[in-house]
Formats: sequence, structure tokens, C-alpha cells
Amino acid sequence: MDELHDLQDTRTGSPFELSFILLSQVKELLFRMVHLELDQARGHLRADRAGEACRALARATRTQRVLIACWESMNGMPADEFVRFRDVLGQASGTQSFAYRGLEFAMGNKNPVMVRPPDLRRYPQLRAEFERPSLYDEALRFLDRHGLPLPAATLDRDVTRQYEPDERVERAWQQVYADPAGHPEPYRLAEHLIEVAYQFSHWRAAHLLVVERMLGGKRGTAGTDGARWLREVNEHRFFPELWTARTLL
Repeated sequence: MDELHDLQDTRTGSPFELSFILLSQVKELLFRMVHLELDQARGHLRADRAGEACRALARATRTQRVLIACWESMNGMPADEFVRFRDVLGQASGTQSFAYRGLEFAMGNKNPVMVRPPDLRRYPQLRAEFERPSLYDEALRFLDRHGLPLPAATLDRDVTRQYEPDERVERAWQQVYADPAGHPEPYRLAEHLIEVAYQFSHWRAAHLLVVERMLGGKRGTAGTDGARWLREVNEHRFFPELWTARTLL
């Protein structure tokens, strides 16, 4: 714990700088916690232990709510105070977090924009996550084994490529929701997955609002378009057919 408290290295006299660093470090640890639970859920699904998988997903959503609360803490920082120390951040950015990208990979978002070969070489754990099936991959394989056949192109796809939605997957989830009693385990899994996806989108939305409140239209420290880039990211949904299947009900 002493070493943990020695990690903060402020460059200005602003107490808000220390607050910013602490919250950033807390989020990194929480990313790891969420990833731990999602990885547990993935393993349980692979072994057909749906109940254990759902319990791990429920724990993940609890931690996700704490992540969202971090934005509430940061939201209390006045914009003029943030400006006082923003320049000392240099090119530092949340986009550099391998823990965050590993979490996105685990959930199935392997957007080429986020896949940086130098980082995959530098962080073996990130490469390992990039190369293994995502939580959603395992969820779809679980469906296929439990009375909801899916196309081979979905089940045997290259897991290092970005997932593309498929109407046949959408119809499988529709069947689950049309007959929960006939598909109790897939139904329970679907509800836990959509909650994880919802909380992640909630986190992104909170991020966007805090950035708009503190930065307005300024560019991000790593050269991104700031709030504009975050708005585009906000349009992405994990486990896409779980969202669109609702249209068919």
C-alpha cells in the first residue's frame, strides 16, 4: 500500500491534478476487476456452467457501476482548474491504457483502430486477449450447443477480426426472448450480457459528458477529436444482436 501511494507524481500545485491522477489509477484497477469477472464468465460458458457465468457477469456489473461513479467524482472538477494542469499531461491519454483495450477485446470489440501492433508486442497479456475468443464468441457457442443452432461462419470465425452482426444470430436471440421458459439458461445469460453492455455504454456516455463539460470542443491530449470522437464511440454497442433482437419482438 505504501508503494501504491507513492505512485502519484504531480507537476503543478493544483490539488485537482492529484485528484485526476488518483481517479485515473482507480479506473485502471477497476478495468482489471471487470476483466477478471468477464474472463471468469467466459471460462464458465465454455464449460457449460451458465449459472456460474451469470454470477460472474453480475459481479462485473457491480464494478462497472463503481467505474461510472468515478466520472461523477471527476465531474466535480471546475473547467478552469483542469486547464491549470492539462498541459503537463503531454500526450498522455486513456487511449493508451492496455487494461481498457484488453477489456474491449474481451467483450468482442477488436476494431482495427484499437489494435496497435507495437502495443501487442509490448504487452503479452494484451496480445493473448486479442487472439482468444471473446465473451460474446463463447456466448454464441453456448447458444449453439443448447438448442439454438448458429451458422458455422459465426462459430468458427477468425476471432482476431472485428465481429460483424448476423441476422441469424439476431433470430436466435429472438427465439430466446419469445420463449424464456423453453430456453431458461440462454434467457438468463442474455439478460446478464445486455446489462454488462448497458453499463459499458453508460460509462462511455458519462465520459463524453464530463469531457464536454471540462474541455468543450478542444482536441484530446493524444490527438483525438475529443468530444467528437467520443460521440462516435458512443454509437457502438457490444453484443449487437441482443440490442436489435428487441425490434423483432
